[in-house]
Amino acid sequence: MELRNKIVKRGRGRPQARPDEETRHLIHEAARHEFLESGYGAACMEAVAARAGVSTKTLYRLIPTKAALFEEMVSARLDQFFASVVADVVDSADLASALETMLIDCAGLTLDPEVVGLHRLVIAESDRLPELARAFYKNGVQRVPVALAEWLDAQCKRGKIKLEDPKAAAGMLLGMMISEPQRAAMLQQGRPLSAKAVRERAHTCAQLFLRGCVR
Repeated sequence: MELRNKIVKRGRGRPQARPDEETRHLIHEAARHEFLESGYGAACMEAVAARAGVSTKTLYRLIPTKAALFEEMVSARLDQFFASVVADVVDSADLASALETMLIDCAGLTLDPEVVGLHRLVIAESDRLPELARAFYKNGVQRVPVALAEWLDAQCKRGKIKLEDPKAAAGMLLGMMISEPQRAAMLQQGRPLSAKAVRERAHTCAQLFLRGCVR
């Protein structure tokens, strides 16, 4: 009787499964490495599943195609970026400091070696797979100027700056901040900008921009 009471009975049913969102995160991380190392064309879903430690059945249940996987992976990467950026600048009372922070964060994303690698990958495949380029542009590249344009528009509505077209202004400002270093990074010319150089560039760009639009 005493021995019987010491026996721990196992509950019925299978052990609790890992939440789908957690599994998706593992898949996105694995996909990023697979695409960067193998290229889009050579990357395969089975390799991604193996990297993520999930079954191919689970992978295809959550994300049915390689194109959908690439699109999700890019969107997830940008979601992480915007989650950290918006909180830093949206309520800042110091306009110049807030703009500098936004530009530093945009440069940090755009010039990140993995993002540069994905950009190269998409350009290499754009003729053969135009839908891949469209997805990358929509879910990746284009979200950065859109976010900056929304922030500039908010400053206009608060009466801090005056711009006829915040969207066009955002494109010009980002071009001034990241075009040259991004081009150098894409072509592997020279060393990446140091954190100090990025801060100095952001300060200069913010000052030049605000001199033309501050009320």
